[in-house]
Amino acid sequence: MDIADLRTRIDLLDDVLLRIFNERARLALEIGHCKKDLGLPVFDPSREKKIFARMKNDNPGPLDDGAIVRLFERVIDESRRLERIMTQPEQEDAAQP
Repeated sequence: MDIADLRTRIDLLDDVLLRIFNERARLALEIGHCKKDLGLPVFDPSREKKIFARMKNDNPGPLDDGAIVRLFERVIDESRRLERIMTQPEQEDAAQP
């Protein structure tokens, strides 16, 4: 394969990753709503540790475990940020009577 073919394959994978990231975010939002209803915090360190351990255990490479954890930390951070934004009570507009 030449470089153009390889880049085309990467582009296709990026399209799949984009869909997967957004589906994961949708599921995280659902979990965020459940947590809110149950009065649970958004941040669950034990759950995150389990995710990282599972990803390292299942990692076939070539990315090393540290890289995998960093990637998942970022994905989880963004999911947590989205949960906070989307599940916080709506702020009343101070300008309205």
